[in-house]
Order: sequence, then C-alpha cells, then structure tokens
Amino acid sequence: MLDKIIIIGNGIAALSAIKAIREVDKDSEIHLFGEEVFYPYSRIRLSKGLLSTLQEDKILLQKREWYDDNNINLYLGSKIVSIDTDKKVVKLYDDGLISYTKLLLAAGSSNNKPNITGIEKPGVYSLRTLQDAWDIMDGLKNSQTILVIGGGVQGLEIAWALVQMDKNVIIAQITDRLMSKQLDEKCSKILKNKVIEKGVKILFNANVSEIIGKDRVEGFKLSNGEKYECDAVIYSIGTRPNIDFLQGTPIDTDRGIIVNNRMETNIEGIFAAGDIAQYNGNIFGLWNIAIEQGKVAGYNMAGRDTKYKYVPPVTTLNAFDLTLFSMGIVDETMVTDTMVEENIGDNTYKKIFIKDNYIKGAIVVGNIKLSPVLKSAIEKKVSLEGVDYKNMPIDDLIQLLKTK
Repeated sequence: MLDKIIIIGNGIAALSAIKAIREVDKDSEIHLFGEEVFYPYSRIRLSKGLLSTLQEDKILLQKREWYDDNNINLYLGSKIVSIDTDKKVVKLYDDGLISYTKLLLAAGSSNNKPNITGIEKPGVYSLRTLQDAWDIMDGLKNSQTILVIGGGVQGLEIAWALVQMDKNVIIAQITDRLMSKQLDEKCSKILKNKVIEKGVKILFNANVSEIIGKDRVEGFKLSNGEKYECDAVIYSIGTRPNIDFLQGTPIDTDRGIIVNNRMETNIEGIFAAGDIAQYNGNIFGLWNIAIEQGKVAGYNMAGRDTKYKYVPPVTTLNAFDLTLFSMGIVDETMVTDTMVEENIGDNTYKKIFIKDNYIKGAIVVGNIKLSPVLKSAIEKKVSLEGVDYKNMPIDDLIQLLKTK
C-alpha cells in the first residue's frame, strides 16, 4: 500500500526530507503544507539580502516546476492548527481535515519577542519571513537611527546591511560581548573592533526596558535609566520551536519535539526535523543540521533505516569586512588542548579545540576555506595520535588533515 505522507512546514528540513523520500519511493503521496504564501525559500538569505530587492524567485530553494516534477502536492498559505494522532488526520485553519499514514513535523521556529514596554509600537520590526524583510526595507526608508536588539549573527548581518544604507546603527547586547555563544573572548574583541570601526555604537550588558514614543518609535530606555534616541527598532534575540499546535496530543515535547536518532517521535509514523526537533536535549536551529535531520527523517519514512550522525554546529558570519566561522565545541573547559594563532594586523585568528587527540571544534577569522577540512575532521573523528600538533603551525595541521 502506498503511503500518504503529510509534511508540516516547507523549509530546508522539509525539502531535504522530500528529496530523501523520492530517492527511495517515487510513488507515495506527499502533501507539503506551508503557512506563508510563498514557494519554499532560503530563510538564511533574508538578512544577507536586505540591500537587494529580495525577489521571491531569486531565493527559492527549488524552482517552481520541481514540485510537479516530483509529484508533490504543495499547499501555500495553509496552516495546520491541530493533529489527531488516533484518527491520523490533521486539521487546517479552515477546519478542513486531511488524513495521513506518515507525518513529518518540520514547522520550524518563530522569533522570540522581548518583554519590553512599547514593543508593539509602529516602527518596531523583527526578521523571520520574506514579508518581514519587505516590511523592514519599506519601513526604514525614512528612518535614520536604528536600534538593533541582539548581537548574534542575524543582528550583526542586519546591522551591517543598515550601515551600508548609510543608517546610524546602535546594537544593544544583553551580555558583555558579541556572539558570546559561538566565539571566545579574543575573537569577540576582533569582531567588536571591526563593528565599531564601521561607525556602529555597541551597548554591552544593555537591557532595553522600554521603546519610547507616542505614535511611533522615538527612542529607547535601558533598565539602568539611560535613554537614547532612535526612530526604528529591529529585534533579534533567538527563536523558539513552533509546537503550539501539538497541544493536546500525546507527542512528547520539551522545548521542542523530542526525537530519537531516526528522527522519530514517541508516536509511530510521526517524525520531526529541523528547528522544531529536540535531539539529545539540543535544538540547534542551524541550516546544516536541519538538512541532515530532514534527510534522515525522509529516508526512514521511506523505509530505508538511517540513523542521525553527529553534525558539528556551524555558524558563519560575513559582515563588517570580516569573515569568520565557528563550529563544534568552542568551550575551553570541555577540551584538553587548544591551538591558537593570531595576527592582529590583518584581523586573522585561528583556534582549534582538541580533546584526547580529536578535534572537537574551531574558530577561524579570515580564512573561511578552512571550514570544510575542519568539519570533515570532526565528523570523521580523525585521530591526531602521534601528531605533534602542539609544536606545529595550524596550516601544517590543515594540510595533514587533507590527507586523512
């Protein structure tokens, strides 16, 4: 009997699953539901593309004809509001019901909204969807000073785009440094200096308590009482999995949907992947991991037994005339050795984290080409047994890894 597969969410995890399913199974029905009215597109292109017109067709994950070519029933602007796991049906926003034999939950995540007085004022934005990007580009035409709340990757990419639009930019970061989860103190300092060099004002340990203004944004206030003027605000303080529609179901959830190494939930025939999935206590919200999880879910849904293998989380930033990446474990307390090289003059920095002769993570500024080599070494668990890496330049170690 052919399966009737329903996929909730149309991001990269969902499309990776479809490719895996169709690799094994050409005939089962696949029904793909997305809340937005757009064909599935690359969400990570949004903050990078604020300087462009961001046309839908330019950022699609697949050409429109791909869905017909692969016999995919695509539903745009269609929200699933609930699931009946006993009857194996999903309920649409218009009360329509569709049955399934297998179900993939890949509904992604939504931006966290800060608990700030005045956050609902006109002139306050957040970037998650293509429509959000269009709203930001249209709304900021007459704005000159913009507050960006959050000094993570997306906040920095947005800030860089605004700088290139000749806007005055203020970043409010609640911790004492930028990208504190992905970078060590030295690298954060290199990044901070480049951001300031481009004219951005950074407020560290800054807790925004109020957006000031009568009819629209006129400024903001910090919890310590300091006030600043601005005429627009964009917040980027992390995301949360979209699991509200699972209330009342027996599907196990914590912060996200709990899955095993086959991307299965506790309910037979129901899988989850991407930003919505919680595996081994982790929700990564990263592109490369969503691809792999989607692929594993798809193969298992199609009957090819596949287990998820560790994929090191990779974060990249290309902004403020700086390129950097961070991957895997970047906490010195969790490793036994580190290799460090830096050249302050040309803003290059390399740090490799090693535990018991295995590379566990890396931070690199200035040479993004090292990323695939180090990622492969982490994934393949390449042993450095017998290698005198403590007395070896990092570039020599990279050359050695290429032969492994």
